[in-house]
Amino acid sequence: ISISKKTEKKTRKKFQSKEPQTSSSLIKNPQASRRQLEFYHGLVLDTVLHRQNPVTGLVATSEQQDHAYIRDNTYAAMCVWALALAYKKVAEADEDRARLKDLEGRAVKCMRSLLHCMMRQSDKLERFKTSRQPLDALHCKFSASDLGPVTGDGEYGHLQLDAVSLYLLALAQMTASGLVLIYTPEEVAFVQNLVFYLESAYTVSDYGIWERGDKTNHGLPELNSTSIGMAKAALEALAELDLFGSSGGTRSFVHVMADDPQSCAAVLESMLPRESCSKETDAGLLSVISYPAFAIDNEDVVNSTRDCIVSVLEGRYGCCRFLRDGYRTAVEDPTRLHYEPCELKQFENIECEWPLFFCYLLLDSLFHEDEDRSRRYAALLERLAQPDRHGRPLMPESYAVPADLVAEERANPGSQERHPVGALPHLWSQSVYTICLLLLDGFLRPQEIDPLGRRLALEAKPDLVVQVVVIAEDSKIQAALERHMGLRVQDFDEVQSDTGVCIFPAKLLGHFYSHLGQCQQLGLSGRQSSEAGVLATSRLYNVGSQMLAFTPQFLDHHSFYLSLDLDFLLDQFRTHVAYLRRTWAAVGRPLFIMPVYHWYFSPDQPVQPALYSTVKKLQSGYIHGTRVTLGMLSDFVDTSCTPCWTRPRPPPGHRGAAAAAWARARTPPTPPRRPPPAPRLA
Repeated sequence: ISISKKTEKKTRKKFQSKEPQTSSSLIKNPQASRRQLEFYHGLVLDTVLHRQNPVTGLVATSEQQDHAYIRDNTYAAMCVWALALAYKKVAEADEDRARLKDLEGRAVKCMRSLLHCMMRQSDKLERFKTSRQPLDALHCKFSASDLGPVTGDGEYGHLQLDAVSLYLLALAQMTASGLVLIYTPEEVAFVQNLVFYLESAYTVSDYGIWERGDKTNHGLPELNSTSIGMAKAALEALAELDLFGSSGGTRSFVHVMADDPQSCAAVLESMLPRESCSKETDAGLLSVISYPAFAIDNEDVVNSTRDCIVSVLEGRYGCCRFLRDGYRTAVEDPTRLHYEPCELKQFENIECEWPLFFCYLLLDSLFHEDEDRSRRYAALLERLAQPDRHGRPLMPESYAVPADLVAEERANPGSQERHPVGALPHLWSQSVYTICLLLLDGFLRPQEIDPLGRRLALEAKPDLVVQVVVIAEDSKIQAALERHMGLRVQDFDEVQSDTGVCIFPAKLLGHFYSHLGQCQQLGLSGRQSSEAGVLATSRLYNVGSQMLAFTPQFLDHHSFYLSLDLDFLLDQFRTHVAYLRRTWAAVGRPLFIMPVYHWYFSPDQPVQPALYSTVKKLQSGYIHGTRVTLGMLSDFVDTSCTPCWTRPRPPPGHRGAAAAAWARARTPPTPPRRPPPAPRLA
């Protein structure tokens, strides 16, 4: 079906939307808004939920297959949730309240069914935390009728970190809006282990958003920007989130090692606008730089990535997924699984164009309040939507060049008419398009489908002040610091008696994280790594009735002997303070605890110049361009970031383990001896 001017005119007239309304106009005219919502309610029921299984709640992607994909079902649940939020504003009549309850129930049921599908594979999740192998990954699609797997571990590219990340991101947003999706402590433990499943996403090669791995379809996983970006967004959204909502306690919180999202951010920004080693860029990155992820806080990177996608991949009917994408083109051989790199040239300039990405660009313009771009992409989507027998817009999967026009299209790209191919409506595209329509007609505001405020990532942040506390090992060091540098500090015993805060090495924080998510019923052991970064140690922790603080990891000389080099240690200190200024995003100020031990200097001798200059810079309020404030720990308790934790259940034989660890950390190790030189042969 090629789009002619006559067809375009009819389509516009058939379901042309009214002028965008504001929320105040909807309140003033509830009858008109209720009639419009009835239209969207019927649209969602007939295009998104018409294949939802009444028993399991999963939505099959087609009538021919019983497959329910995590990604497609998550977007479907987000669409239904968005419509429920719109109904909340006008739900005065009993019928409207009944529809609101039905929509919320359908969204919750779909999300919980996806959770149950993954919980059935908890053994795979436990193995993946240590192996990071594709065969141990959670499946990305399940049976819509019985929640079971539909393909084997090695028969499909199941390792798709972006799908699991999208699910967790939607889970966090819906929970923040007031829905309760998690019911039991075992489910909380599983979600906590999903966090551990994603925490190393910046090092894991997966099959990506298009499930095929590298561009040649050889089934080779690679590092993908979309997966890293979605994982970063999910980790940030879940950090310190109460999964039980307003009825929760400390045991229902999800904890995220704060350094993991920042590691993802560093790798992601270094890769953009490139998608992977084999893909120059990818239209799927629109979901990373804008709704729903908003994973980038650097406006220049966001703009350059968007401009690259628009200039390279945008066409009249949508955006190509990536360059030389042969999926659903007229010259594709459906019997072949793989292509040689030299064969990909046959798909150049005839790639299918997906209207889905116009939806993402429209959402991006709506969130940034760009009216010109909003009108442009709204008009393009209105032209591309196919009306059903009732005149309602259906969004096709993609548009392809007919086989008889391939040569002309190659010679003059963008000159030929295309026809829709694939699913109609396409579940993923239809869900995102419906959210666009609800925003365009004023039934929703951007902040309502983003209650966590991820859209504010590009907002300017105030200049950060890093709080630094210098603590002496004992009274001798305490007196020497005051005598040589005029610095009044406390020792460890005085800090504990004055504030009640116990200070431990970073390894103990890693030990606490290893207890998170443990669940014998599901066979889950918790976090595997014992590393704790500087963002994690720059907080105070409420564990039960005890408040704990931790020294940074780089001060642990038992982990790395170069920490015994004072010049190296002070250089690391300056680097980490600057890192905190760039990356800190939590509520409150970072707290940097700097202990001074006997092996830093002798109390009877002058202080080393490097230590003296560092302390003087701290006293001045600036160190290498970073604002700092130097004081006692009691001065910073109220202004620091203080998450609440449940006291972990200690393992057998734990008594004295913390004290032993701290005593070991405060004891200088014996420097390793160099081996004797090998004898020379005559």
